[in-house]
Amino acid sequence: MFNVTLPKIEPKRLAVKLSSVGERSVRNGHPWIFSDSIVKIPLHGQSGDICIIFSHTKNKPMGIGLYDPRSPIQIKMLHSGGGTNVDSDFFSEKIERAYALRTELLDSNTNSYRLVFGENDGFPGCIIDIYANVLVVKLYSAIWFPYLKDILEKCIAMLGVDTVALRLSRMLQTSGSHGLSDGEVLYGSLPEEEIDFLEHGVRFSANVIKGHKTGFFLDHRHNRKQVGRFAKGKTVLDVFSYAGGFSVHALVQGAVEVTSLDISEQALEVAKQNVNRNSFTGTHRTIAGDAFTVLAQLAVEKKRFDVVVIDPPSFAKRKEEIPTAKKKYAQLALLGSQLTAAKGMLVLASCSSRVSEEEFFEINQTTLDKTGRPYKLLKTTNHDIDHPVTFTEGAYLKCGYYQFLS
Repeated sequence: MFNVTLPKIEPKRLAVKLSSVGERSVRNGHPWIFSDSIVKIPLHGQSGDICIIFSHTKNKPMGIGLYDPRSPIQIKMLHSGGGTNVDSDFFSEKIERAYALRTELLDSNTNSYRLVFGENDGFPGCIIDIYANVLVVKLYSAIWFPYLKDILEKCIAMLGVDTVALRLSRMLQTSGSHGLSDGEVLYGSLPEEEIDFLEHGVRFSANVIKGHKTGFFLDHRHNRKQVGRFAKGKTVLDVFSYAGGFSVHALVQGAVEVTSLDISEQALEVAKQNVNRNSFTGTHRTIAGDAFTVLAQLAVEKKRFDVVVIDPPSFAKRKEEIPTAKKKYAQLALLGSQLTAAKGMLVLASCSSRVSEEEFFEINQTTLDKTGRPYKLLKTTNHDIDHPVTFTEGAYLKCGYYQFLS
């Protein structure tokens, strides 16, 4: 069935006692237990072993997790509220529940979506994306190797995909992956690395073997569609455009001119390819360069666009980067306002989970208020339905639509 022999690992069961802080996290359904919350655990535990969390007071199981000794988050929780059997049926039910949340999306002329969104779907450190008939699983933790075969067999049977590709985090690529390698095709065949798919009827492709993450950023799907609606008959600037998601939707929906700006020439080539997969009448231009530098230069040149979309990468991957991230968001909001035409639309987004939604929108408001230009916040959005949020740290995406009134 599979092209390779998947790991055959028999996980052990570990009895675990936690501190009061750790027990509170379990009772609250939080998926992370840090090492400093573990009071007692067998010394011989291996990645993927099943942790049975026992209560101090009643000495009864209060939750089940997987042991990850290489991570500060040493127990990734799978189940809270007592004990349960972690077997193929357990994972099968979780996958079915995750799929049920996405059915509405599948009725929208879309065949690309995130089936499993890590902790938020009960699979901490595991992402599963679908591109047409290709399933891509990305692992960020070795805890999943004992269960990989059961999970993939369920997905193949339920979805009828033709191909399964494996992506591994940098850590797993260097620390050991039980003979598996990043980009390996585990099931079926993959004549081409580039997979064509539909997003609300718009054509894209994803390189599922070498592309970033699993090949494409699916989380902004609903925002790309929204920007397309605003773009008809307009000029559009797509900043940090990467593969051209916003650019393509804008052109397909009737933008007269779209400019894609990204520091990566390679990303802009992918953007051009995605643009050319679709029919449109407008003009597509590209600019390669640092966004801050290019935006400042365009402002000096008094360039103006009817719609400006600024969707930067995460600026705060670590706690100490938060102050710098906030300054960059303010800088981008200011530059964006300078480039947005009279009565134009400025779309500002953030994918930094360490900068909260409240903080991000406050930064934007403070910055835009200082410009003196009257504006209205038309709407805010967060995650699309295939990126559900079930715990605070699981929320990262936020986007605001600012309509200038003059």
